[in-house]
Amino acid sequence: MEAAQHFGQVVMLGPTNAGKSTLLNHFIGQKVSIVSPKPQTTRNSISGILTQGNAQVVFLDTPGLHRQKRGIAPLLMRSAYTALTQANVVLVILDAAQYARRLSSLELDLRPLLKALRDMPVPILVALNKIDVVKEKARLLPVLAAVSEALPQAELFPVSARTGKGADVLLAALLDRLPEGPHQFDEDEVSTAPVRFLAGEIVREKLFMTLGEELPYSTAVVVENWDETSKPGLVKIQADILVTRESHKPMVIGKGGERLKDIGQKARIEIEAMLESKVFLELWVKVRRDWTDDPALLRDLGLGQ
Repeated sequence: MEAAQHFGQVVMLGPTNAGKSTLLNHFIGQKVSIVSPKPQTTRNSISGILTQGNAQVVFLDTPGLHRQKRGIAPLLMRSAYTALTQANVVLVILDAAQYARRLSSLELDLRPLLKALRDMPVPILVALNKIDVVKEKARLLPVLAAVSEALPQAELFPVSARTGKGADVLLAALLDRLPEGPHQFDEDEVSTAPVRFLAGEIVREKLFMTLGEELPYSTAVVVENWDETSKPGLVKIQADILVTRESHKPMVIGKGGERLKDIGQKARIEIEAMLESKVFLELWVKVRRDWTDDPALLRDLGLGQ
């Protein structure tokens, strides 16, 4: 008799820069969510799919929870909280290295989490991430104690998403807590996001990595045109980089267009690897002052209802 199949959704929740996207990519074994040192890299509930034996899990990587109340921040918070309604298991990711240096910041980061998790009827696991950065492991003990007191219903797992230490133990625990149910996706599927969306996310990641702290907060990437038919073996992609002020355009374009060219080259290489095809990528920088107030565009970006 075959063992019963298990299927469920794990919502990944945590403060900005806790390492959610890095951990998701480690679980899946390839990049499905963009990674950057800059806060608020993840804006959508990115779905990664992992099939292992009789278990299949869909990971929802949500925007980082934070305390800002302006710009697109409320949209990001709403996106994260909405994802919780779909959870069979909740995985909280916390930056243990940050709290080992300054324990007082833990209480501030936990406030929006505690509010969201107060009445959750599903298992809650906590990944205390970045333990590889903490040289004196004894400094983790107060962090473990504080998290255990704040979330007494949760199980704690020290991990390093960057090195993979402890990640296999955490993954086994997550899979073990999935409810019984048939698999919903083919074994080789790794994301529910369409490739058009993922291509836009790759461009946005290169923006983060190239501009760093210079990148304007309200920046979006919209794939306007996708052509696979006009020339066999070549995918033509046109993407618009949206900024809210005219003064932001030269920041993205750079002197003589060199910065935009560099972003495009790096993104094209990665998109080609994802599509296993040659790609012609055309990038335009456009000013759209009100894009954060456009419901249709926000839906396309995965931020609207």
